Amino acid sequence: MEQENVEEETSEPENEKVSAPAPRRSIWSGSVTIGLVNVPVKLYSMIYDRGIKFHFLHTVDGQPLKYVKMCTKDDKIVPWNEVVRGYEVSKNEYVTLDKKELDAAKPESDNRIRISKFVDYFSVDPIYFDKTYVLMPKKNKEAYSLLLTALEKKNKAGAGRITLRTKEYPALLHTYKGALVLTTLRYGYDVVDPQDFEDVQKLKSPEKAELDMAIKIVSDLSGDFDITEFQDTYMKRVEELIAQKVKGEKIHIEKPPEVEAKGLMVALRETLKQLEQK
Repeated sequence: MEQENVEEETSEPENEKVSAPAPRRSIWSGSVTIGLVNVPVKLYSMIYDRGIKFHFLHTVDGQPLKYVKMCTKDDKIVPWNEVVRGYEVSKNEYVTLDKKELDAAKPESDNRIRISKFVDYFSVDPIYFDKTYVLMPKKNKEAYSLLLTALEKKNKAGAGRITLRTKEYPALLHTYKGALVLTTLRYGYDVVDPQDFEDVQKLKSPEKAELDMAIKIVSDLSGDFDITEFQDTYMKRVEELIAQKVKGEKIHIEKPPEVEAKGLMVALRETLKQLEQK
């Protein structure tokens, strides 16, 4: 019987290096296809959630908990060889599909990144970005270098499809720091349109005095984006708590100071005053 640890993840402790370490194993292997052109590639994870990893423990004896699959009918643990995928077609009625049937339904993008057109990278709304992977050349480095250079020269990205595990994704093939990268996209029907909310539809235009001050604040706080300015303060505080617990120190819980609620005009004026004092 296969069992897994039940874990709650935050992120791993931050390293001194700004970027994450390069992965050693690829998660997908295939080729980029553009018409009759094939570029063999390997796909590596590029995005990680770093930080502290927690395990769920039993409060009575402090031992780790395990995840098991229980049958809702007889409350018995089910071994993995008796597990099958099912789709609910009506209340408590399922259609089952085995691995062979699901594999047969996989599209051509199962082992190919099929590029259908080239687009301006910045024409794609970031709201559709899902996860980014780095592509490495597989055998034919010349074809990889050619595609990379052509995209850099034209400042274009390839729009296409890829199948990862059991799902086909729209994808954007583009360049980043001298390499080809692939960003999977969300489908249009997976993203909520904010204009569908009544609260947004009924928004009123702001008063001129308030708008002028708000624009001044935006102007005074404008600058270049630098990702290194942002740190996970929650992770650092948890690390400090863990260090104190290991040393057997008493934990003092301090409540954060309450923020005084102020009217919009007062808050705008005081914010501008603070910026002028810097």
